[in-house]
Amino acid sequence: MNNNNHHYMGIEMNMQTFALLDKKDRSEKDNMRMINFAKASLYHWKKSDKYEIVNEQRGQWLISHVYAILNKPDEALSYAKETLKITEENKKKMKDFDLAYAYESMARAYSISGDKDKSEKWYKKAKTAGDLI
Repeated sequence: MNNNNHHYMGIEMNMQTFALLDKKDRSEKDNMRMINFAKASLYHWKKSDKYEIVNEQRGQWLISHVYAILNKPDEALSYAKETLKITEENKKKMKDFDLAYAYESMARAYSISGDKDKSEKWYKKAKTAGDLI
């Protein structure tokens, strides 16, 4: 597969993930596809000749988001932490909303894990960062 195809597939898998996120009454098969699509999107972005670190950050965020929606706290938190790490290490290459999304992923992951204090801490940071946009 050439780099152009990877770019296309990264976008396509991202769109398929969001389509499943929006779907009402997802089946277990849909949920598995959603995880696979999110991971495939990140894989293809990494292979694209248009890859930038922001693509990885957003891909990690999407995977965390999917796991959070599926109520899988360990996986959601793992990807949220990676999202935050990439964001903090590459602040100059990120858009303003990327920081808010990184914080939001931490809040969401802690929320589904039942850690209300940490969830509220990260939610406040996300809201503050979002207000700056």
